[in-house]
Amino acid sequence: MLVRMGIKTTKRDEMIDITSEILQAINEQHVENGIAVVYCPHTTAGITINENADPDVKRDMIRRFDEIYPWYHQEDRHAEGNTAAHLKASTVGSSQMVIIQEGELVLGTWQGIYFCEFDGPRNRNFYVKIIQD
Repeated sequence: MLVRMGIKTTKRDEMIDITSEILQAINEQHVENGIAVVYCPHTTAGITINENADPDVKRDMIRRFDEIYPWYHQEDRHAEGNTAAHLKASTVGSSQMVIIQEGELVLGTWQGIYFCEFDGPRNRNFYVKIIQD
């Protein structure tokens, strides 16, 4: 089963916890065991798994991405001017795979699944492919 989900981002760089939306899709399909593949079809956004307890982690990650990939660089040639967003999205990756066990996502105590926006604000989509055992 494939579920398309919409998301509205509000900042240029933003990490939005989408764990509950993914779990809701799993529960609506009554899946007990399997795999959830979360995929982002955008070249300037991505999906990651990271800490969801301390909001400073998200702030620090975004700050460090900006240090590594500054928004403006005199040698960038991409006409849209968003080369940094492409680099950040490639670094994060476009998908994550998570085990489903007994109707729950198998994540660590402090982990969440994030949609990472690097060229917002925008209306975006992501997909959840649920593969049932």
